[in-house]
Amino acid sequence: MSALDTVDDLAAGRALGATGLLATLNAADVLDASDVHVALRAGALTGEDDQELLLALAMVVRALRSGSTCLDLRTLSDELAGHAVPADLAARLAASPLAADPAILHVEGDLVFLDRYWREEGQVRDDLLSRIARPVDPVDPELLQAGLDRLFPASGWEEQRAATAIAVNQGTTVLTGGPGTGKTSTVAAVLALLCEHAATTDQRPLRIALTAPTGKAAARLNEAVTDTMQHWDETDRARLGDLRPMTLHRLLGSRPDSSTRFRHNRENRLAQDIVVVDESSMLSLTMMARLLESLRPETRLLLVGDPFQLASIDAGAVLSDLVEGLAERPDIKLATLRTSHRFGPAIGGLAESIRLGDAVGALANLRSGDPKLEFIEDDDIESALHRRLLDRALDLRAAAAAGDVTGALELLEQHRLLCAHREGPRGVNWWNRQVERWISDETGDPLWDTWYPGRPILVTANDYGLGIFNGDTGIAVMKDGELRVAIATTAGIRDFAPSRLSDVQTLHAMTIHKAQGSQAREITVLMPDEESRLLTRELFYTAVTRAEEKVTIAGDEAVVRQALERQVRRASGLRERISRSADV
Repeated sequence: MSALDTVDDLAAGRALGATGLLATLNAADVLDASDVHVALRAGALTGEDDQELLLALAMVVRALRSGSTCLDLRTLSDELAGHAVPADLAARLAASPLAADPAILHVEGDLVFLDRYWREEGQVRDDLLSRIARPVDPVDPELLQAGLDRLFPASGWEEQRAATAIAVNQGTTVLTGGPGTGKTSTVAAVLALLCEHAATTDQRPLRIALTAPTGKAAARLNEAVTDTMQHWDETDRARLGDLRPMTLHRLLGSRPDSSTRFRHNRENRLAQDIVVVDESSMLSLTMMARLLESLRPETRLLLVGDPFQLASIDAGAVLSDLVEGLAERPDIKLATLRTSHRFGPAIGGLAESIRLGDAVGALANLRSGDPKLEFIEDDDIESALHRRLLDRALDLRAAAAAGDVTGALELLEQHRLLCAHREGPRGVNWWNRQVERWISDETGDPLWDTWYPGRPILVTANDYGLGIFNGDTGIAVMKDGELRVAIATTAGIRDFAPSRLSDVQTLHAMTIHKAQGSQAREITVLMPDEESRLLTRELFYTAVTRAEEKVTIAGDEAVVRQALERQVRRASGLRERISRSADV
């Protein structure tokens, strides 16, 4: 092989040194080079040279990259481009040196795990079952009833009352519901009643943590809880005190030497009496394991989220696993909210049709003519979106140039263009550049510099020194003749020199994944091509439910139907581990 051939192979993602099935499936783009290299290295370390077993290991690694925590052998043949799967593969893997102590692989029925994820699933199961089995100090029934009547005085909140009653009498509760179903009102009521219970039983004031996977989601949780508290009497507000939201990473105590280990763990537990985690659908298996091991046994845990949204970008679909697994247990109750109080029939009907996979209903909603829904089926989507996106960008630019920080940040929250991908003609990067080109054409300003007045930005990494977090949004504004960046944080609006900010992206468009935990008055969803592997029901649902007042879908009927036909299927053993332990 020549040096040029080697360069070409590396550029094409080919694993040098691979032979047989590994090379064949790598060349067919079923396996990535990294999948093959892990399998080859493990084979060299253990002495395993069976090509079929090394292929299975490579497929486990591939599954992890796709968000699964394991490989399900029952679906393997569908993923191997027609290659047959031996009927005895599970037994051969279990007897392989790959599964010998210290094991690289673990086999449970038809599921094959890498050691780390097998252990993490087991830890999450054990910690959850331990928490479920631990009795809690019950809230007096009369106190509970009086509290529910006080906090939910109006009719129409029966679901929230029932969910609150469940949560106050369990040490661990999973509270689920779609946007606008009253999850935050329920969280606030749970906190108020537990604080009242502590006060009436002569306990010290409770220490409460409001958290979420991103700073933006944590801020929204805090704002929503605070808004709910405004309708309470002074006594209830005083009991909760000054709640301060934070990211889950910050609560656990990030360490500079590790992205998966934290200062708080089994040997250094959190001091909080109640921990609330919003947007729990974004939790990976690893983060769930780290959270559970950091809690004292008596700490109450409230996991809040929508199991129909996109799961974590890392391995695991923890919230949906918990919902399915815990539903089969008699010793714990799920708190479920179903009725949306935010959406009208248009957006709500569309979201429900998507959730159910009802293409006929979804398309009927999109074509209903309701002013809250718009369906752009034009082949030339760029022309269809040109004026509306440019006008919004120019409004931002004008407010920023005038130094109107508050106005610019409010405009920023009016609209989001959401894309499935980062690259390509329907990706975030292309559309960010396109909007900037339109601004230049309209104003005559070439925008040569990265920073310019009106540049909207998204923070993409936590920076504890600056006090800004992944998911925070901001805008570059002129202030006393100098360009500054105003960022809306959990602690209010912060002001920075552009040179101090490194982990930020332009926000004329953003990915749907990044949009989780945030909202805007109007949402425009740029649907990907039918061939996109990201085109799923969960992606579509997550995008639509970011809107508060209006949704615009840019795509055609075929891509809508394709989205609703595809569901995210992440292989996991967690739900079965939880449910089958019901008799333990």
